[in-house]
Amino acid sequence: MSKRVVMESGIMEISVNRVAESRINQVDFDNIPFGREFADHMFVADYADGEWGDFRIEPYGNMLFTPAMLGLHYGQTIFEGMKAYRNVEGQIMMFRPTDNFRRLNVSAERMCMPTISVDLMMEALKELLKIDEEWVPKSTSSALYIRPFMFATDEFLGVKPSDKYRCVIFTGPVGPYYTTPLKIKVEDVYTRAAKGGTGSAKSGGNYGGALLPTKLAQQAGYHQLLWTDSIEHKYIEESGTMNVMFQIGDTLVTPPTGDTILKGITRDSVLTLAKSLGMKVEERRISVEEIRAAYDNGGLLDAFGVGTAATIAPIELIGFKGSDMVLPPVEERKMSKTISKELNAIRYGEVEDPFGWMISMN
Repeated sequence: MSKRVVMESGIMEISVNRVAESRINQVDFDNIPFGREFADHMFVADYADGEWGDFRIEPYGNMLFTPAMLGLHYGQTIFEGMKAYRNVEGQIMMFRPTDNFRRLNVSAERMCMPTISVDLMMEALKELLKIDEEWVPKSTSSALYIRPFMFATDEFLGVKPSDKYRCVIFTGPVGPYYTTPLKIKVEDVYTRAAKGGTGSAKSGGNYGGALLPTKLAQQAGYHQLLWTDSIEHKYIEESGTMNVMFQIGDTLVTPPTGDTILKGITRDSVLTLAKSLGMKVEERRISVEEIRAAYDNGGLLDAFGVGTAATIAPIELIGFKGSDMVLPPVEERKMSKTISKELNAIRYGEVEDPFGWMISMN
């Protein structure tokens, strides 16, 4: 069957091939691991001859490609992450999806890939969610994770932008990404991103290059890294795969985004919410030495990572030059707990959404 979707830019035809039998009964929704369970269907679009087409929703499953596929060799791969929630009234609501699709296009431009209409992606996602709506968890501690991604598909062994691409959206129910507060280590040898590089894009290579230093930190007893700048290893940039924030005194402080720091959607949401709650907020460079000085004088009251997967992930301690800065117990922290509570209340429809962040699938 096919579905005609009316958009501002015209009419999109999506062919729909439903699964014969859903796998949803195989999932324990009371114990959902992050990133291991996937819904029945996925949306697929292909780019060729300068335009996107062949729009389809089909069963989630393997895709067949040649070993010479360009995306496997030269890193033209980008992705996004967002979530949908079932609010207290049972409605399925997406959190800031248009912002994620706009950022996908920012990444595409940086990686010399074609952009794709935000309008098109929104309508495709809505149709996908309508088909797989039963996969959206009913618990307020869970959500449906949404993964759009794009990759080069040319059959060619040569370093150049591909002429063909595929864009896919698939989903899956998830529980918490981190189940305990994080122990992180300041990284002063390896670099996540360099000035002029691809740090502001959600490109696969950014994450692949982080695996070894993260593994070394985990072997030393930490969960994640606190990335520093590539020139001096002096200024804080991100924490693991998240933006990072600190409470110093009565002020929420976070590094500014740029070509080495991803412009996080959750980051922006936290800052917007904090300002609306009357909290002091500063976006500026933060040195590791400033954090240590604040810790030494009792002014470092909170630290946490922010991102789609983890939302707000409290940091328990920060390892630096052989010693650990142990932060106040999570249960005693007020700023991050207040922000997290307010953000979740908006996402699950417990309070009014004054920012227009939540968008219905209908």
